[in-house]
Amino acid sequence: MHLEPPVFRPPSEAFSLILQLTIGCRHNACTFCGMYKGKKYRVKEWSELKKDIDDCSAAMQGVQRVFLGDGDALSAPTPLICKTAFYLHKQFPQLERVSMYAGPKDILTKSMDELQEIRRSGVSLLYLGVESGNDEILRIVCKGATAQDMITAGTRALQAGFELSVTIINGLGGTDRWQEHARDTGRVLSAIDPTYIGTLTLMVVPGTPLHRRVEQGKFKVPGTLVILNELKLLLENLHLTQCIFRTNHASNYLPLRGTLNQDKDALLAVLERAIAQPGSVPLRPEAFRGL
Repeated sequence: MHLEPPVFRPPSEAFSLILQLTIGCRHNACTFCGMYKGKKYRVKEWSELKKDIDDCSAAMQGVQRVFLGDGDALSAPTPLICKTAFYLHKQFPQLERVSMYAGPKDILTKSMDELQEIRRSGVSLLYLGVESGNDEILRIVCKGATAQDMITAGTRALQAGFELSVTIINGLGGTDRWQEHARDTGRVLSAIDPTYIGTLTLMVVPGTPLHRRVEQGKFKVPGTLVILNELKLLLENLHLTQCIFRTNHASNYLPLRGTLNQDKDALLAVLERAIAQPGSVPLRPEAFRGL
């Protein structure tokens, strides 16, 4: 199988077969992201995809999970997504899950019939990068969507039958907007009520527009204590039914896991102790954080 590097995937896809349905990211404008800056966006041809799948099925046995990349794979034409998913399930009889990144604009562009068709084809999980629930922060980072767009996109994905994993970035509001970022993100996530929530902590990537803003003194990256307080305020503003919440990404200072809202008090207790008694709760050292 041919992969065009660099290749990225969510933490939960660590043991998945990665198949690039698209190359790069169609939006590719977020100021904090350097993942696909060196790639020109394109959708792969079916002949390429079929060869990749055939090569893998001939060499691998027992594949249970496949992750479709790159950055916003749902931007590919619906018939191609469906054809790929159907063929994956045909070639890998033990396949349990096919997942993919889905930008908010990609979900909103697809009709409900198209989303349901993709779900029936065998794609079961979508990853949606909400990043923030604050409209001003979303505008500044050039996300290309509003908080209401995020709510509508996430809700439509769930209504179409997908499991939905939402990602947010702690620290994206800087030191000036951390409270608005936490409160508004809590409100948006509560309105979506996704299957999973994963948090990342901001790491400034050299060469990105955000990095230039930091160098110019226009953006101040929050320190560890602010990040912990922001995460605490986010949790206080989450009102969910049965959502798995994780901060297990390598960028985070404090790995947490629980089901919300039933584990909310326990998670808050850990955060409160980490804030009030520095050193009482082990944090990931700065040198060990990564993207």
